[in-house]
Amino acid sequence: MRQVLWTLATLAGLAVLGAAAVIGFGLYNTSARGAHLPGIGWALHTTFKQSVRLRAPATEEVPADLRHPDRAALGALHYQNACAFCHGFPDAARPATAMAMNPRPPHVTEAVADWDARHMGWIVQEGVKMSGMPHWPAEGREDEVWSVVSYLMAIKEGTELPPRPASATCTACHGEDGDTTNAYIPRLDLLTPDQIAQALRHYRSGARESGIMAAVARDLEDAEIARAARAFGRSDPAPAPIPDPEAPAALLATRGTGDVPACTACHGPERDAEAPIAPVITGQNEGYLRAQLRLWRDGARGGGVRAELMRKAAQDLTDAEIDNLAAFFAGLAPAEP
Repeated sequence: MRQVLWTLATLAGLAVLGAAAVIGFGLYNTSARGAHLPGIGWALHTTFKQSVRLRAPATEEVPADLRHPDRAALGALHYQNACAFCHGFPDAARPATAMAMNPRPPHVTEAVADWDARHMGWIVQEGVKMSGMPHWPAEGREDEVWSVVSYLMAIKEGTELPPRPASATCTACHGEDGDTTNAYIPRLDLLTPDQIAQALRHYRSGARESGIMAAVARDLEDAEIARAARAFGRSDPAPAPIPDPEAPAALLATRGTGDVPACTACHGPERDAEAPIAPVITGQNEGYLRAQLRLWRDGARGGGVRAELMRKAAQDLTDAEIDNLAAFFAGLAPAEP
């Protein structure tokens, strides 16, 4: 028995020395031109697949509105900016640089073939080590991740895909006049120039997390922020009135507590002149409002002098109440200039 143990210990020592020699003397060729040694590629890919299956979120964590066409459209816009270089589009070839990567990123139609929505959500959220696939750059923004997954699921299921924009500009998402009808993208024409400029500065500094907007705002100069804010913002949008103040959603929006004012006190309609002036949200897009309320409630939204107030206002809201509030404000007439 002692001889067996001695032999095993010797073999283990030789293996350690061999590994140290490979690392220390650079014996392993790391050139991207060459393939892995036999078996290594299989081992890495199998490890990746099993890791995804083990750690993917539960089915009930997949949003119920995953297949909303507006959500897929938002995901397509980010996919074009951040993912298409490596994974391409269903109807387009990839550049030679992407094709020369090792491991080569799979074409999008191949990448989505073996995964369901929850697996894709984990991959987009977490990325893949040693593959060039980054994790999502913003903590707590699963809403953005699921929008990308929405687009990927449309590709997998062969549903009608949103058109690809000609260029990655503000108007590609927000519309020529900031009046986008996409439910998951905010209308900028309902905000003042100061509010838009403040949001862009917060995205630029990281005070407000967004994997989509950080890529846009990070390199903006102050003068560029000011120009964009003037181009889309209104001087002083006025909230529209509530048509049915006794409706359940209206009562929810107009009630407050000793510590937290009612939604309408700051955001309108009938906002209080003594309350902090916040963005008018009557007519704002429903999916965007729903996502922002959940971010405030879950402590994942930052930026703004009233951040703590908004966290208090949203901390006790249920998913159903958030859905009702978002639908209520979105259903009101848009603010008048």
